Amino acid sequence: MSVYVILKSAHLLFVMAWVAAVFYLPRLMINYAESPGQPDVQARLMLMAGRLYKFGHIMFGLALLCGVGLIHYVGFGAWLHAKLALVAILFAYYIWSYKRLLKTQTGTPLPSPFRLRVLNELPVFLLFFIILLAIAKPF
Repeated sequence: MSVYVILKSAHLLFVMAWVAAVFYLPRLMINYAESPGQPDVQARLMLMAGRLYKFGHIMFGLALLCGVGLIHYVGFGAWLHAKLALVAILFAYYIWSYKRLLKTQTGTPLPSPFRLRVLNELPVFLLFFIILLAIAKPF
């Protein structure tokens, strides 16, 4: 088995784990917004969010490390610049989601659960274009 296959497999595994965190963190925000007056539930959700956020950062770092190793094999074309730009936007969204949830601790209210659900779906579209760029390498 080649180093390329091992790196690519590891990269995909770590990306999948990170994306799971990207999708679930906003869901925790929705659950938090839907549990006013339930401090025990909200405390548990904050604990879960903190742990998930740390896990996501570790998975992102490992995916990035494997991705840098893959550049040796696939090159650094224009498609990769576009993919990395979209990944950076997705990473910023991930950080924003957690920071937004933390602001609730200082009394800043969350948007309505409906608005949070809409925001929860945005990463799906970014991920689609990231995958499309990685597979098609259109430019």
